[in-house]
Amino acid sequence: MKFRRKSAEPAESEAAAADAAEVEPVTGPYDVDDLPADDEVQRLDLGSLLIEPVADLEVRLQVEEGSEEVQAVVLAGAEGAIELRAFAAPRGGDLWSDVRPKIAADYAQRGGTATEREGRFGTELVCALTVTAPDGRTGTQPSRVIGVNGERWMLRATLLGRPAAEIDAAGAWEDAIERIVVRRGTHAMPVGAELPLTLPPQDQLIHHTDA
Repeated sequence: MKFRRKSAEPAESEAAAADAAEVEPVTGPYDVDDLPADDEVQRLDLGSLLIEPVADLEVRLQVEEGSEEVQAVVLAGAEGAIELRAFAAPRGGDLWSDVRPKIAADYAQRGGTATEREGRFGTELVCALTVTAPDGRTGTQPSRVIGVNGERWMLRATLLGRPAAEIDAAGAWEDAIERIVVRRGTHAMPVGAELPLTLPPQDQLIHHTDA
């Protein structure tokens, strides 16, 4: 069994990283190499992300019109959604701590707010943004941005709808994030580059929308 340090507790030294008391067993999201040898879960293969089916959630792909490139994966349900993106990261690094202030600054520039809190996966952002509906009325759109540092990758999950507005009721949504598997690949990529997503095999039906 491999171990991964929590994203909220980056290694301060090689000695600390090697101390078994400072790490916890991998529970998920998983690196593809961390899956048990006898794992038989049937997952939707989207290239850098492998998605386990979740009851009452539909897998949707945001596909760029023209190029047919997959931009993001969305798990959508009646009360909310999770947008999933994976990025290349340095080995043993803490990309999420570098990215988090930039996301908060982006919300601030758009007139919103982004507040840090400690959650199931470490430090996350609870965000709010004022939006205008098609009928001209304005309202507040809540979201939660969760980041998980993995083996040369970072997974970013953005929760929308009820799991963002009612954190205590988001357990099932967080379970879905924990089941995600990331396939980083061995090729070199710049830090922060999005890991490529691909359309699933033809025999696996999936809903997709143009980005």
